[in-house]
Amino acid sequence: MLLELTRWLQQLEGLFGLFGYLTFRGILAALTALFLSLWMGPAVIRKLAQYKGGQPIRSDGPQTHFSKAGTPTMGGALILITVLLSVLLWGDLRNRYVWLVLTVMLAFGAIGWLDDWIKIVKRDPNGLKSRWKYLLQSIFGLAAGVFLYMTADPTVPAATTFFVPLLKMVAVPLGAFFIVVAYFWIVGFSNAVNLTDGLDGLAIMPTVLVACALGVFAYASGNAVFSNYLQIPQIPGAGELVIICAAIAGAGLGFLWFNTYPAMVFMGDIGALALGAVLGTMAIIVRQELVLVVMGGVFVIETLSVMIQVASFKLTGKRVFRMAPIHHHFELKGWPEPRVIVRFWIISVILVLVGLATLKVR
Repeated sequence: MLLELTRWLQQLEGLFGLFGYLTFRGILAALTALFLSLWMGPAVIRKLAQYKGGQPIRSDGPQTHFSKAGTPTMGGALILITVLLSVLLWGDLRNRYVWLVLTVMLAFGAIGWLDDWIKIVKRDPNGLKSRWKYLLQSIFGLAAGVFLYMTADPTVPAATTFFVPLLKMVAVPLGAFFIVVAYFWIVGFSNAVNLTDGLDGLAIMPTVLVACALGVFAYASGNAVFSNYLQIPQIPGAGELVIICAAIAGAGLGFLWFNTYPAMVFMGDIGALALGAVLGTMAIIVRQELVLVVMGGVFVIETLSVMIQVASFKLTGKRVFRMAPIHHHFELKGWPEPRVIVRFWIISVILVLVGLATLKVR
């Protein structure tokens, strides 16, 4: 929106050409989302508190969580609103990737909103039934995959090719199977971030870190010179995802202001499902699926812990962890909640740095 205005103003004053740079607009997008979050946050929290529902607390969970009963949830709406506004202000609205990612964010956010609404307002602790939630996720995940496949430039084979980090000679053309890969990454990471969102600030900080790193990949992939030098897939137009990544970083930090321990508001499914789906979508666009698995390792570990726990209990009747997801396991071992959170953040920083290192190790 503002980008179009600055392009017109550039004809009158060359200084406005500065707004054409992705890096400059990315900084503005991050700052806009951050300030909007800090400004709107108190009002959003007061509005959510009016529902007097609060996040349901598991009776078999750590006893320290019982004091959190009644804390407003659905705070992820604040993230989605500020990201949307920031991207509409500073993004290139002629870019199809921008609209795809925003659509995915709002679609998965709507699923999360419905789930949270049933839990909180309708007082049904089970929320949206799993089969309906998964069905809706599958519909939107497949739709995103089909869109990317059908709109892929046939002159850019990299757009539908599967790349393996560290092995620059390994590139597998996916063809229509690209849709399946996109589906699994979008839906998979949507649920992975949702599983991680169990402690104050635990999910949002890794999301911010991974989004920033994906912004680096998007910038390099969208630049012919950098992509050729770094030997990564060149995806024309992918650079505009920098604006979305920056907006997520700014909105995430603004949300963390209220979500840090002890949290004034919880993210809820509306934020977790949407942000996870966005990370998966952007990784698909820039062809860095496996790098996302590394950088989002905390999300992957949390998901695996649940799968292992369920499989072990069904097969042997025994539990591997005291409680799943794994962050609750460490709480039940006696770790204070802030220690679990910060240590998981540290692990995320390390994994993101490892993922970024693959830019040079090709």
